[in-house]
Amino acid sequence: MTFFRTKLAAAAIALAAAVPAIPADELPDLGNVAQSVLSPQQERRIGDEIMRQIRADRDYLDDAEVSEYLNSLGFRLVSSSPEPRLGFEFFAVNDPMVNAFALPGGYIGVHTGLLLTAQSESELAAVLAHEVAHVTQNHLARIIESEKRSQITSLAALAIAILAARSNSQVSQAAVATAQALPLQSRLDFTREHEREADRIGLQILERSGFDPRAMVAFFERLQRANRLYETNAPSYLRTHPLTFERIADVQNRTDPLPYRQAADSADFHLLRAKLRARQGSPADAVTYFESTLREKKFASEGAQRYGLVAALLRTGNVVRAERELEILRKSAPAHPVIETLAGQVLLAAGQTAGALAHYPAARQRFPQHRALTYDYADALIRDRQPELALKLLAGEVERFPDDPHLHGLRARSYAALGKRLLQHQAQAEAYTRLGNLGAAIEQLQLALKSGDGDFYQLSSAEARLRELKQIDAENRRP
Repeated sequence: MTFFRTKLAAAAIALAAAVPAIPADELPDLGNVAQSVLSPQQERRIGDEIMRQIRADRDYLDDAEVSEYLNSLGFRLVSSSPEPRLGFEFFAVNDPMVNAFALPGGYIGVHTGLLLTAQSESELAAVLAHEVAHVTQNHLARIIESEKRSQITSLAALAIAILAARSNSQVSQAAVATAQALPLQSRLDFTREHEREADRIGLQILERSGFDPRAMVAFFERLQRANRLYETNAPSYLRTHPLTFERIADVQNRTDPLPYRQAADSADFHLLRAKLRARQGSPADAVTYFESTLREKKFASEGAQRYGLVAALLRTGNVVRAERELEILRKSAPAHPVIETLAGQVLLAAGQTAGALAHYPAARQRFPQHRALTYDYADALIRDRQPELALKLLAGEVERFPDDPHLHGLRARSYAALGKRLLQHQAQAEAYTRLGNLGAAIEQLQLALKSGDGDFYQLSSAEARLRELKQIDAENRRP
C-alpha cells in the first residue's frame, strides 16, 4: 500500500517530536477490557496526528460528497452499535486495494477499492460495521494492555505501530529508528478472537441498522475466491483481516436463523461509486466504460451510469456532449443533490458563469444540507470576483457548521481576494485547527498579527485566539 509506505517515516518523525515518551512502568493499568491503557485524550491525540499526516498526502480523498456519504452511512451504523455516543470520523483513501481500517480516536479509513468492489450497500456496510466493532470492543486497548510492560516506550512508537498494523504496510527504516515501531507492529495485528468478536458485533450492528446481514458472508466468500485466484496479490483486507473457513462458517451459522431481508441500495451508493469510477484510468477509457455499460444495460442504476458518463466527459473536455448527456440524466433520474452539484460544474466548464451562479442558490434551496453545493457556489463567487457575496454566504454556513474546515478555508480565500490579510490568516488558522494541525494554526495567527491591517478588536481577537491555541498545544504535549 503505497499510501502508507510513503508517509510512515514522516509520521514517525512528527509524532516523536510532538508526543513525549511514557516509560512502560508508568503506563496506567487497563483494569478491564472496557478501559484503555491510554486516556481518551491521548488516544485522540494519536489519531489526530496520524490524520494530519494522512490529510497531507496526495492519496487522501478530499471529496465532500464521498466524505458526507461515508459519514452518513457510518453514523447510521454507529447509532446501532454498543457505544452509540462514541465519536467517529469516516474518510476515504484513493487506493485501488480492497481494505478498510480503524485508527485510534475513532477514525475509520475506507479505500476507494472497497467502495468499487462492494456489490451492494449492505456489503460496504458490513465491512464498516466490522471496523466499528473493533473500536467499540476496545480491541486496540486489549492489545496495548498485553504489550504495556515490554515495547511501548512512547506514544509515537505506539501510533506508528498501530498504523502499520492496520494498513499491513512495511515500516520504513526511518520509522523504526525513530519510534521503534517494528517490534510492536508484528504483535498489533488483530487476533482471531478479535476478528470473530468484530464479526459477531458487526452482524448485530448491521441487522439493527436495517441492512442485509447475509451481505457479510457474501463479501467474505467473494474475497476468499479472489484470494485463491491471486495468491501472490491477495486483497489487502485479507492480509489485515485474515479469513478462515471457520470464520466464514461462524458468520454463516449466525445469519442462517435470521429472517430474509432485502435492503435496497441508496441512490447515493450508486452515484458515488459512479463518481469514483469516472475518475479511474484515462478520461477516454472512463467514457468508453460508461458508454459500454449503458449500451449493454449492465448496471444496477441507469441514472448513476449516465452520471458517471457526464463526469467522465468533463474529464475529456467534451463539454458540449456533457451538457447533452446531463440534460438526459436530469429528465430521466429523480432529483438528487449529487446530480445538481455536477450540473453546476458542467455550467462552469461551459463558460456559463451567470447560469451557474443562478443554479446554485436554487439547488441549495432544494438541498440545503448538501455542503458540496455550498463549497462550489462560494468557489464560483470568489472566481467571479465577488468575494463579498461569498463571505455573506459563508457567514451563515459557518454559524451552522462551525467545525467545517472547508468553510473556514473558503473564508480565508475570500478575505485574501479583498486584501484583508489579518482576517485571511485568522480564517486559515481556524481551518487548520479543525484539521488538527495546531502548529500551522498558530503560525497563521502569528502572521495575522504581523499583517499590519485590522482594527483594535480584530487584533485583540487574534491575540486571544493565539494564546488559547498555544495553551491547548502545550497541554497536548504533556505526557
